Amino acid sequence: MSETPKDPLHGMTLQAILERLLEQYGWEGLARRIDIRCFKSEPSIKSSLTFLRRTPWAREQVEKLYVQMVRGKGRADGPV
Repeated sequence: MSETPKDPLHGMTLQAILERLLEQYGWEGLARRIDIRCFKSEPSIKSSLTFLRRTPWAREQVEKLYVQMVRGKGRADGPV
């Protein structure tokens, strides 16, 4: 019998994480929670992925928000 990994990031690509966050919050919601210009000014998956892949602190914030969402704690309107 195999166990489900406890790490919600296990096996998730950055693109899949971003798409799930967009389904939950939309661009405006992401911009409210994480103060990143690529979420505020003409947002797109492609430009956001490019920025997040080059910017470790921003990627960490996105991953943190995703983990909070998966664990049911990411529903508040406040920042990460």
